[in-house]
Amino acid sequence: MKNNLLVHIGLAILRIVPSAFMLSHGYPKLQNLINGNMEFPNPLGIGAAPSLFLTVIGEFLCPLLIIIGFKTRWAAIPAALTMAVAGLIFHGADPFGKKELALLYMIVFVVVFLLGPGKYSIDRK
Repeated sequence: MKNNLLVHIGLAILRIVPSAFMLSHGYPKLQNLINGNMEFPNPLGIGAAPSLFLTVIGEFLCPLLIIIGFKTRWAAIPAALTMAVAGLIFHGADPFGKKELALLYMIVFVVVFLLGPGKYSIDRK
């Protein structure tokens, strides 16, 4: 029984803390989007504005959903994909230290997708 409790607490920490940290990366991008500042890298060749919009979804909206545990597995997919693009494409030619953070976030979001939100989430209520 105690082991099960620790698993659910661990899942909540894994879900909430990295997602809260991710908001510090996504919020400035959200502000740029709101203010109409569309200057943004275009690593996939879809245009700066669509790239910024998708990044705001992956770095701000989806982490908010993951924090509260709502549609958690679905929200983890765009978050992981955004970090994959950041780590493997945008920082692809950079030294490992430049891409490490994006890859760590990607792994966390993949694990959240695989394990789900745990007991302490809206999804489980």
